[in-house]
Amino acid sequence: MSDRFRLTIGQLNATVGDLPGNAAKARKAWEAAKEAGADMLALPEMFITGYQTQDLVLKPAFTRDALAQVMAFGQSCKDGPAVGIGAPWRDGDKLYNAYFVFNEGKLVARVLKHHLPYKQLFDELRLFDSGAISGPYPVAGVRIGSPICEDSWYPDVAETLAETGAEILVVPNGSPYHRSKLDLRMGHMVGRVVETGLPLVYVNMVGGQDDQIYDGASFVLNPGGKKVLQLPPFEEAIATVDFIRSDEGWLAQPGMMAPQPDEWEQDYHAMMLGLREYLRKSGFSKVVLGMSGGIDSALVATIAADAMGPENVRCVMLPSEYTSQASLDDAADCAKRLGARLDTVRIDGARDAVEGALAHLMEGTKPDTTEENIQSRLRGVMLMAISNKFGEMLLTTGNKSEVAVGYATIYGDMAGGYNPIKDLYKTRVFETCRWRNRNHRDWMLGRPGEVIPPQIISKPPSAELRPDQKDSDSLPSYDVLDAILEGLVEKDLSLADLVAQGFAEETVKQVEKLLYISEWKRYQAAPGPRISTKAFWLDRRYPLVNRWRDSL
Repeated sequence: MSDRFRLTIGQLNATVGDLPGNAAKARKAWEAAKEAGADMLALPEMFITGYQTQDLVLKPAFTRDALAQVMAFGQSCKDGPAVGIGAPWRDGDKLYNAYFVFNEGKLVARVLKHHLPYKQLFDELRLFDSGAISGPYPVAGVRIGSPICEDSWYPDVAETLAETGAEILVVPNGSPYHRSKLDLRMGHMVGRVVETGLPLVYVNMVGGQDDQIYDGASFVLNPGGKKVLQLPPFEEAIATVDFIRSDEGWLAQPGMMAPQPDEWEQDYHAMMLGLREYLRKSGFSKVVLGMSGGIDSALVATIAADAMGPENVRCVMLPSEYTSQASLDDAADCAKRLGARLDTVRIDGARDAVEGALAHLMEGTKPDTTEENIQSRLRGVMLMAISNKFGEMLLTTGNKSEVAVGYATIYGDMAGGYNPIKDLYKTRVFETCRWRNRNHRDWMLGRPGEVIPPQIISKPPSAELRPDQKDSDSLPSYDVLDAILEGLVEKDLSLADLVAQGFAEETVKQVEKLLYISEWKRYQAAPGPRISTKAFWLDRRYPLVNRWRDSL
């Protein structure tokens, strides 16, 4: 009986649908594990397909190709460590989220996911069938139990594994990021360790997929809940941990303890990585955005410079006679600090042409938001033309406060392929800009220092679509707006709850109305990285047409 077990953790980035590429990455990790003298390599949930696949996994041809790829990979892993890797498995008319374990090129275990997540952004209950609770499998004389992701959030699977002889729990995950997620995971995993008395290895995926960001941050817990290994967030990592048999059972030996940054850094890293990954996996290497001289476009340009390098960022100023000289100066200052290209395209002539073409229909009416929106939509036309001509993905720049209340023009400033700050409230936009000016990290490709001019952060926000316009003309102050939105969106509070907190009755009614009547706009909005627990799209799904309103 061996008294030592060596496990390699592969915290890696899979690309949805890139079956050969994911298999090649898994093979490279297996070779690293072999070189480290490991007994087993543990890879994340659904690694061969990437995660989440959504309805792609329902296509029989796709699952057939995925199974062929995972079997070819497993059979090639001879004369080295065992390997666990996630993949779909179809058995008759049943489809499972499974974890395949190979040893010496042979399939020795197939673990099926039992608890299928269906809340928040997950929908596995309609994609997969629930598998029976699997027992432990032997590797190098040790019995390993593998609750798959959600299975580890409930006691029953881990307890069954412990009762049937498991000695170490290895948990493969595709667990996406949201603010404070690591603390939430840790609480559940400590619960499993305390209940079973077994050490636990949490192996998480890393990288971006659509609106979801997988932050890695894998870790190892010993019996009692003591953390002895912590991998960094948002970075690929391969680490090896030794387990030694003691009188109390298997104990993991201390390893890397990567620091976990605060929520401001983690949110920024998530937004930056989400953009970088979306571009890379979509085949884009350059971006373009409208640079207004305001804080939102300044932050998006900064995130883009950090994600792709400033040489791959084109900022475009699209002024009219309502654009202040201060905005022109601030946009130029920010682009210069970032090292990004800045072009200028005036919209006056195009606007006059459109208004002239409509004049016979508009005659006798008073100017209103119609004329304002023509300006915004013309900017969208110009930016999309640049995007098409030069192969640069157009980024939109609306923050979560604006997205929530529809303070954006459909087919205008909402035009684009991705929005890095879609899940960031305006008040957090201000603080995030301050954070970035104070901090620079190795994972940022942009310049260090005060890249966002202080005057952009301090000046009152304005769309500049009419003379002397301010956001506060149409909306409550952002500190009030964001607090009400957090109550309505994140916490599902009633209007009475918000009034009891001290907000004016008319204000909360106004914000609720704007939130509901803007649903159709959000349905057509560009995707963006999820960093909260109630991001618009999969986290919060409301009807586009909705006559119900809360009452006081």
